[in-house]
This record gives sequence, C-alpha cells and structure tokens, in this order.
Amino acid sequence: MFARKILVVEDEKILASNIRKSLQKLGYSVPETTDSGEEAIKKVAETNPNLVLIDICLSGEIDGEQTADIIQNHFQVPVLYLTKHSEYTRLHKKRPSESFSYITKPFLERDLYIAVEMALYKHQIEKRLQEEKQRLVAIINSMGCAVVVTYANGCIQMMNPIAEDLTGWKQDEAFGKDLVEVVSLVNKNGEEVIKNLATHAIEAGEVLNLPENCILVAKDGREIQIGDNIAPIRDHNGNTTGAVLIFQEITKRKQTEAQLLRNAFYDGLTALPNRVLFQDRLRQAIERSKRKSDYYFAVLFLDLDGFKEINDRFGHTMGDDFLIEIARRLESCLRSGDTVARFGGDEFTVLLEDIKDISDATNVAKRIQDALKIPLSLNGHQVSTTASIGIALSFNYYEEPATLLRDADIAMYRAKQQGKATYIIFS
Repeated sequence: MFARKILVVEDEKILASNIRKSLQKLGYSVPETTDSGEEAIKKVAETNPNLVLIDICLSGEIDGEQTADIIQNHFQVPVLYLTKHSEYTRLHKKRPSESFSYITKPFLERDLYIAVEMALYKHQIEKRLQEEKQRLVAIINSMGCAVVVTYANGCIQMMNPIAEDLTGWKQDEAFGKDLVEVVSLVNKNGEEVIKNLATHAIEAGEVLNLPENCILVAKDGREIQIGDNIAPIRDHNGNTTGAVLIFQEITKRKQTEAQLLRNAFYDGLTALPNRVLFQDRLRQAIERSKRKSDYYFAVLFLDLDGFKEINDRFGHTMGDDFLIEIARRLESCLRSGDTVARFGGDEFTVLLEDIKDISDATNVAKRIQDALKIPLSLNGHQVSTTASIGIALSFNYYEEPATLLRDADIAMYRAKQQGKATYIIFS
C-alpha cells in the first residue's frame, strides 16, 4: 500500500520541518514543503497530493484561506488547517461545515495523526456522497418524465430538465420556493387550486396519485394536462426528509382515451350514440322508472323508407352523406335530454325521457315525419325520405332493454306493412 502524500504549507521553516518529520514518522509521504499560497497551488497541480496541511494565517498575496479555497474547489484536494488557538473560534464560526478540518498549534504527534486521518476520512465520505449525488442527479435527469424533489417543508430542492420545460421554471430560480408556486396545479373537475402535494404526501406517509383531471399551469400561463404521483422520501432510519413529485404530460394519452371511448359508444359515420350507449341509457331509464312511480319514457324505432333505392341510385358515398344529414335532422326534433342513436344501417332509435303521456311520444314522431319530408340537397340532387316508426312506452313496465326494443321493432314493422311513412304504438 502506498503512503498517502501530504503537502505542508507553512511559512515558519522550523515548524514546517518539524511537521514534515512528524508526518513521515507517522507513515505519510511528504516530498517537500512550501511557504506561500502561490507556490502551494503550483505544487498541488504538479504532485496531486492526498491532503494539504496549510497554515491559515499564511502571509503573501494569497492568504491561507484563499489558498485553501482554490485547492479544495479547483483541485478537489482536502485541506487541514493549521491555526493558533486564538483563531480557531473565529474560523469555526465562519466555516462550521468544515468540522474536523482544523488542528491548533502546538500539537502532539498523536493529535496530528488523528486530525490527518479525520480530514482524509471526511474527504473520502464527502467524495463518496458527491459521487452518489451526481449519480442520482444523472438518473433523475435521464428519466423520461418530470421529477421535482422537495425538502420536508415542501420547498423545492431540485428538478430535472423535463420539469423545467413543463413548468417554465429553471432549477436555480425555483430552488427554495414553495412547491405550489412553481408547480401550480388545478383540478379541472372542480376548478380548484391544488394545495402543496408534498406536505400532503409527507403527512399521509404514502404515495398519492395526482387527481384524474390535473392541470399544470406553467409559468407562461400554458395549461398542460399531467398525471402520475408524489411520494414521501425516507432516510435509512425511516425519517421523512422530503417528497418526490413525478409527472408527465398526458394530453395525447387523454385524447387517445377519449377517441377510444368515442369509438366504443358513438357511431363513426353520424357521430350519434351507437347501439351500446343507447341500450345503456335505456337501462338507466328503466331503473329510474322503477324508483319513481311518476317517471315515464318512450322508445321510437325508426327505419328509413326507400333508403336502398337512394343507395342504388346515387352510390354509397352519397348514401352516407344522406345518413349524416338525417342524423342532424333527427337531433333537431328532440329535447336536449333525449337521445337519438344509429342502431345500424338505416335504423335509428330515440329515447324520450320524462314524458307525461302517449301524446308526447306521438308528437315527436309526427315532428320527425315532417322534418324528413323536407328535401335534402346533396351533390345537386334533391333527396327526401320518410320513416316507419314503432313506439314502445314504459307504461307497460319493462324489465329489460331488449324486450322494449323488440316491441318497438315489432311496431315499426307493422307501420311498414301499413304503407310506410307512419307510426304505430306497440300494443
């Protein structure tokens, strides 16, 4: 094992010689000593010692404290200060973070050995911590999502580049600020400002998910939909030292989810609710009628008369355009709380909720017939149609949507048999 190399910087030549002899006796390597700050900096660059033992009261253009700062900050070499007892208290107050980095003159060899070993050990620990911190920062900075770390009081300790980009805050300007000031969050469901999540997670002692519709208001006012969670940070003793907020922009994901939801419940051509969504709303209406004795509803089953001839004459593209226009006309005939759906092909269904009697349903059927009679202008052609409509009423106390739809469908076929362009109430 190589002896650790120490550079002695002391302008009292006799003392410097004695210290050198003592260190060599203790098993350290001391190739030479120097008596000025300028020379000490030069020697550190040339020899790269493991430790510099320096007189804090060193005279010259660069004093002992300045020299020590350059050596520690530029060369990352640990420094052990030689100081008189009268200077120790002042220096300790000025540099409290540098405990175990002083030895007062005069001293015994044993004290010198302990001070050197403590300084070397302290530097080793600090170097290891610094490397660990750099490794942690590198990991955080390489993550594909935003990361914000806070102290236990909810103030920001660090944030990675993605967090800087999303929030609009740089880490240097965000440092020490309350999390709420930098990561400004709003719950879109209730338009409520979200309080400091770091303190919430710390108080709860567990991982907390961000609200479902969480919006980040960036520094420039941009609103960004985000998601993920925040968790308390614990040391090896289990004590909570802060919190880490991890989040990412989920605007595209939400758009994809919304599109998938639309594909599942809405007709791709007309944008009307499809069979699945209509049956779900019909099931809800049935359940509502069971709970409320004065709640009634009706279902209209429509089949366009002569649609096949329109398709055959003008082609499927124009047939699709025709269905789209018919969908808009049907919507215009209903109240905002009612539902019209495309059931398939040229079949449509209507759910009329909270009606008073049969006339409410028949009036809508008549309104639909009148609306469909008005010709549509498509690609220079005037096209019109009628519909055969079957009506089923909740007065018959249905239990299942399928049964009610079956009866409305039966009534619709009876209307077709009676000459089309009319409606029939199922009985």
